[in-house]
Amino acid sequence: MAGLTTHVLDLTLGTPAEGLVIRLYRLGETRELLKETSTNQDGRTGAPLLSPEELTLGTYELEFDVLEYHNAAGITGGFLTMVPIRFTVTDLSRHYHVPLLLSAFGYSTYRGS
Repeated sequence: MAGLTTHVLDLTLGTPAEGLVIRLYRLGETRELLKETSTNQDGRTGAPLLSPEELTLGTYELEFDVLEYHNAAGITGGFLTMVPIRFTVTDLSRHYHVPLLLSAFGYSTYRGS
């Protein structure tokens, strides 16, 4: 199944990151906000960020509101405020999964399946 999904794991707490606000933008001549959502108890958005029908070729940015999440989770003294991840969709037949592994002082991401 094609489309776009994400999930966030909190390495500081050792749990999925529940309640983290995520904004999805399409980048081009302008930066167009496509969706704003937040993660559920599994650190996922529930529904795909973009269905196969909504996904188009081009560059996107996922913006994770880390400071707001950390404040709500009681994590103080962190380093990150916002984590932007830019990526390019080049094949509409493939699924794009962009996970975020998050701590108070760093993060990692990769092209998931």
